[in-house]
Amino acid sequence: MLPFPAEEKESHPFLTGVQAGLSIAIGYLPVAFTYGLLAKSSGLSLVETVGMSMIVFAGASQYIALSMIGAGTGAFEIIITAFIMNIRHLLMSASLNERMSEDAKWIKAVYGFLITDETFSVAATRTEKKLRSAFMLGLGLIAYGSWVINSGVGFLIGSGLPETVQNGMAVALYAMFIGLLVPSAKKSRKVIALAGTAAFLNSLFSLYDPLSGGWGIILSTLLSAAAIEFFMTEENVYGE
Repeated sequence: MLPFPAEEKESHPFLTGVQAGLSIAIGYLPVAFTYGLLAKSSGLSLVETVGMSMIVFAGASQYIALSMIGAGTGAFEIIITAFIMNIRHLLMSASLNERMSEDAKWIKAVYGFLITDETFSVAATRTEKKLRSAFMLGLGLIAYGSWVINSGVGFLIGSGLPETVQNGMAVALYAMFIGLLVPSAKKSRKVIALAGTAAFLNSLFSLYDPLSGGWGIILSTLLSAAAIEFFMTEENVYGE
């Protein structure tokens, strides 16, 4: 009589999280690599480049920080801008908290820091009624490790490039912003209007010395977001 096949052991939640985050880690590789290259061309050191990735861990915010550092913007304005750009994380964290199993607050703080748009999407679409903290740690740490490590790799490779190429990398920063904008702009007229209004307001603010730096970016972002949300109705948002 043949024995019944042994039941497959369920993977540890941490390993399940790592497996779920592998695709995110691979997707982060070129973006983090490019950030490292641009950080080198912006004058940051290796410690500053990797340190920003370790502390901030937010791609778009780090790119805008590079442009603001290049413009001589103060630290406070950069912090405020990053906060505004990432305020959506408050909603994402609150949403996931409803599905998380109970655990110590410091553990929740750790995986809360590791939440990004991509890790949130993966976690939010899981079929489990309750998500384990170990799963969120595995999911977040694999993505975090990829971002931090490849930021440093990009910087080191950038250091080996000819000086003329390094200086030309500053142009790639603006190309990256366009690359981030275009996919969203194709789906929504609101995004196009928001980007155009913010650019127009920032150009006006740049003519006034007190607002020519980081405060101009902050004000143009807030004012354009409020104006577009108020004046554009849902019927006018999509281009179909």
